[in-house]
Amino acid sequence: MMPLAALGEGFPRLSTLADDGFVIGAEARLLGNGEPGETLGSIAPRESLSPASVTKVYLAAAALDRFGPQHRFATRLVSTAEPDAQGVLHGDLVLEGGGDPALTTEDLWRLVQRLHQAGVSEVSGRLVVSQWRFGPVTCITTDRCEGERRVDNAYSALLSSAAVNYGNWCVTIAPARTPGEPADVTSCDSQARLPRIDNRVKTRPDDSGTELTAERLTDDDGDVMRVSGQISTNARPREVYRTSADPAEQSADILMAMLDQAGIAVQGGHATSTAPPPASAQRLAAVDSEPLQELLLRTLNYSNNFMADTLALDLAEGPRPSLSQAGDALEAFAGAIPGHGSATLASGSGLTPENRTSAAGVNALLEHMFRRPSLFPSFVAALQSPGNGVMRFIRRGSDTFQHHVMLKTGTLNQPVTVRAVTGYFRTLSGRWGVFTVLVNGTAATPYLSWSTVLDHLSQDLDAMIQAH
Repeated sequence: MMPLAALGEGFPRLSTLADDGFVIGAEARLLGNGEPGETLGSIAPRESLSPASVTKVYLAAAALDRFGPQHRFATRLVSTAEPDAQGVLHGDLVLEGGGDPALTTEDLWRLVQRLHQAGVSEVSGRLVVSQWRFGPVTCITTDRCEGERRVDNAYSALLSSAAVNYGNWCVTIAPARTPGEPADVTSCDSQARLPRIDNRVKTRPDDSGTELTAERLTDDDGDVMRVSGQISTNARPREVYRTSADPAEQSADILMAMLDQAGIAVQGGHATSTAPPPASAQRLAAVDSEPLQELLLRTLNYSNNFMADTLALDLAEGPRPSLSQAGDALEAFAGAIPGHGSATLASGSGLTPENRTSAAGVNALLEHMFRRPSLFPSFVAALQSPGNGVMRFIRRGSDTFQHHVMLKTGTLNQPVTVRAVTGYFRTLSGRWGVFTVLVNGTAATPYLSWSTVLDHLSQDLDAMIQAH
């Protein structure tokens, strides 16, 4: 077997993680002028390992390649009917979900306002939320499958082309005026109490501390947000997010409440559908997403799983694709990159633990995007500089590391520990380089903190940057 020192050439500190039983694939190299650049560090660069959320760089590159940086996703209100002289729409009103990964309640309010401007004051039929492009998408990860009935997080949102607010409910918890009274719990987005609320939060005297827990439960009547704990009378209101069990139904509930508040009565109630609107349906109102380059900045900076998997589904060919079909589109994109090699990408988010790629493969992707002048600015802008990034845990290392590197991290803790990081660096002489580090644990390895990984990596990269 090759000595560890040789395996860790260029990564002397990072390679010490192998002593604790972690499997490492790593590569750092300069980018040449059309030819392969000098390799500065290498540890089993072709080892196939889990990238966790580093998968999102594949999603970003593939989306830019397919749609272009300025692409926008449209969400429409359509109908086969037109409002009569009294403003009555004699038919169904259909929300056609366009796969916007960042559709918000603000966007829904705009749709309602534009519907009013179109002369609609009443709908004789139903509000139908159409998720014909994709949704409900079958869950393939433990967190998402468990979340169909009960969830205590915001990251494992279920997927639909007609989802709003990243597939999450939001409630605001504020103290009552009098200690001992229940807290005031309301929807963040509507005067209507959406979702139903099981309020178990007590108001305590000033400076008693605030401790809150929340979970979304689902019964035969729909979603319930159960909040527990305490909040001080002088505490500021807190917002709590939990995923919904049915994103399209959530959109229908919220939009119905908004139509009611705007004075637009819907006589037939609401429903969801997987069928497209009739070909004869006319647009009554529409709202466009932010440009793709803005969506990708949010997706990667905040490592938003819902946005990543929604964008991956937008890439998939054919009607009503599954998440694995979205993964097929990412694999096809990766397979066409020179020097990449094979990859297994079952999702765009990296939540799927079976995703596999290599450090050399990810670097090939980064170099491929670097050599595309029209796409590279939008791609690299979605990465974070450690010194200025929104994620506090990456603000480590020397000044050189913090301000000469742009990166994306990936984290999984089950079924094994994964700490992955990739990105670009600029040397002191101004040359560009790429690096990828994939650290995977086994059933026998201990927990691995990000501080340990980043401290080792920052020292190794610092030396490379300073030397060139």
